[in-house]
Amino acid sequence: MHVVPLPALADNYIWLLHDDDGNAIAVDPGTAEPVERALQQRNLQLRAILLTHHHADHTGGVAGLLQQHRVDVYAPHDPRIALATHRVQDGEQLNLALPLASFDVMAVPGHTLSHIAYAGEGLLLCGDTLFSLGCGRLFEGSPAQMLASLDRMATLPAQTLACPAHEYTAANARFALSVDPHNQALQHRLAEIATQRQQNLPTLPVTLASELACNPFLRIDQPSVQSWCMARGAGDDRVQRFAALRSGKDEFRG
Repeated sequence: MHVVPLPALADNYIWLLHDDDGNAIAVDPGTAEPVERALQQRNLQLRAILLTHHHADHTGGVAGLLQQHRVDVYAPHDPRIALATHRVQDGEQLNLALPLASFDVMAVPGHTLSHIAYAGEGLLLCGDTLFSLGCGRLFEGSPAQMLASLDRMATLPAQTLACPAHEYTAANARFALSVDPHNQALQHRLAEIATQRQQNLPTLPVTLASELACNPFLRIDQPSVQSWCMARGAGDDRVQRFAALRSGKDEFRG
């Protein structure tokens, strides 16, 4: 399975997955044009659309794509996503024939209550739940829900490639460094990010192994992150520490 991040809107990525026979999947198409252009340039046929949550920058291109392609649209059970042809939920396995691919559906509430992720083919299509060196804002869910969602993602194989839906890595890196300044893996990742962005390259996808070593939101139980959170009033409770970390990111202006 080939994995292509398509830049869209201000800082989104639409993930285009395709096999060697020209069969493609579009994930979270916030707009149709980048998908259509990539399909034409790569001589691909769109076979399915996967959606992680209802926000317009993830669903806004579905109607346009359906005007040109008669494909199935997989989405969570959420009436705010009007064009879904198949509703999927936690614990289900999504099996596609073209391209031949299987994904486990994971409920990952926090950013929104109905947010799902798709894990399979060595990939984690995580929408706005997990970002490189960060996580999504809590628009609908609670800190406990988001922490549980991140904990669940962290149990996937370390070499899984996480495919977040936004290019937030450089900004997230600055906050992560303020939390965990002596983390050598994070310092290495920062140098890598700087080179990628100077060359106008995406910083994604990224391995879960890298995120587990660098992302403070996946390192709530590490002493350096614990100390940062407790210095800001969080107790020994993991959810309190996560809430302090998420609040700190929301207020960070570095």
